[in-house]
Amino acid sequence: MSELKALTISQAREGLRKKEFTSLEITKDCLESISGSDKLNAFSTVTAEKAIEQAEESDKRILKGDAPSLCGIPLGVKDLFCTKGVKTQAASKILQNFEPEYESTVTQNLWNDGAVMLGKLNMDEFAMGSSNETSVYGPAINPWRAHNSETPLTPGGSSGGSAAAVAADLCLAAIGTDTGGSIRQPAAFTGTVGIKPTYGRVSRWGVVAFASSLDQAGPMTKSVQDASILLQTMASHDLKDSTSSDESIPNFEAALDNNIKGKKIGLPREYRMEGMSDEIDKIWSQGAEMLKDAGAIVVDINLPHTKYALPVYYVLAPAEASSNLARYDGVRYGFRAISKSGEGIQEMYSRTRFEGFGKEVQRRVMIGTYVLSAGFYDAYYRKAQRVRTLIKQDFDNVFSDGVDAILTPATPSEAFSIGEMADKNPIEMYLNDIFTVTVNLAGLPGIAIPAGLSKNGLPLGLQLIGRPWEEGNLLNTAFVLENALQFSAKPKKWW
Repeated sequence: MSELKALTISQAREGLRKKEFTSLEITKDCLESISGSDKLNAFSTVTAEKAIEQAEESDKRILKGDAPSLCGIPLGVKDLFCTKGVKTQAASKILQNFEPEYESTVTQNLWNDGAVMLGKLNMDEFAMGSSNETSVYGPAINPWRAHNSETPLTPGGSSGGSAAAVAADLCLAAIGTDTGGSIRQPAAFTGTVGIKPTYGRVSRWGVVAFASSLDQAGPMTKSVQDASILLQTMASHDLKDSTSSDESIPNFEAALDNNIKGKKIGLPREYRMEGMSDEIDKIWSQGAEMLKDAGAIVVDINLPHTKYALPVYYVLAPAEASSNLARYDGVRYGFRAISKSGEGIQEMYSRTRFEGFGKEVQRRVMIGTYVLSAGFYDAYYRKAQRVRTLIKQDFDNVFSDGVDAILTPATPSEAFSIGEMADKNPIEMYLNDIFTVTVNLAGLPGIAIPAGLSKNGLPLGLQLIGRPWEEGNLLNTAFVLENALQFSAKPKKWW
């Protein structure tokens, strides 16, 4: 079979079990595609030898009949997950050539289930960005292009490399992280599926931290079914992570029964924002009609504190980042600035951080340090925490009124060009997270699915937000919507 790289996880799983092809054949097809994809800059590190070795081991397991769902499936790993003996740099100079001596819980779960690691994927530095332009590796490039244009587009951020790799069929699926939309926005920009699980569903141990109360890892895939399969392996209770939940983990794939009759779907009035494109408003309305046609009850809802979500996020996330990134001092690992004669330890710390952190990371660390400082803690940080509680209560009230899921746009626009936002006020870039940050602030599960193409031929996405710990129901609603939308477009190969 040709084009093995284009298979979904579910298709590859079936073919592997029927002995139609081997994991080694799929893996080699992906590696060949990666080697010819330099223009996309999706992979920061390719682990070809490791991938071949894992594929051969997976083929042995399959022959023995010992084949979990992900056995033999080649995946890409965002450069934020620690992988033993493989460079993990968080796309930052300050972690230059850092090779962990341990494996993150999520990636260990994947390898235990026989998944194959193709390599590490490009991202925004320390996951701070919405366009993958803050990376020390340079920007990842979206495989999609607008009609009659050669202008390179962003794949979104921070999980831009993951989204680009999945959309371009460089891997069968990938894993990313989501702090304010970093899985869902790139998925929407690239015509792929991305789910952020409930906070605590997936272990954060071994994932380089940005904002600890917001970060959550999740799958980026070619279909909703694939997202359910990959999430099943990623999710686990982990004693090494104090925020990991011991909530029971259902069979997410089994939950996909394609039946949402009687389910109540909310449309938040506050998400109809000024400046949102008519195309996105149209697909949002179409999505609501499709859910109605499937037997759901669609109602308008209020989330009154939505307007405060972005300012709250951009107080809390930088505050947590300033604390988390204080550990990078150039002493124990990673980059260290060259010492100058007579320089003390504090000067060395300062120069290492100045030279090692990019401008966006420096900006957020400075903001975070400011809002945590003695004179401003109550005025900014504590107030933001209180408003975060109100945002969560908005969702609690809606769900207590019987709403099962909430339908919104995933992004306020289609993918924009590389460099388009570079010279603008950074707040304009932050506005890309306007539909996604509330989900992280409230700790809820959210999924983005491709919903259609813009007049420029670029993907547009819809987002579904679910009740906490009910990823199964959320995935099933997304599955119904995916089947109704029938999105099958792929980017035309130019790279």
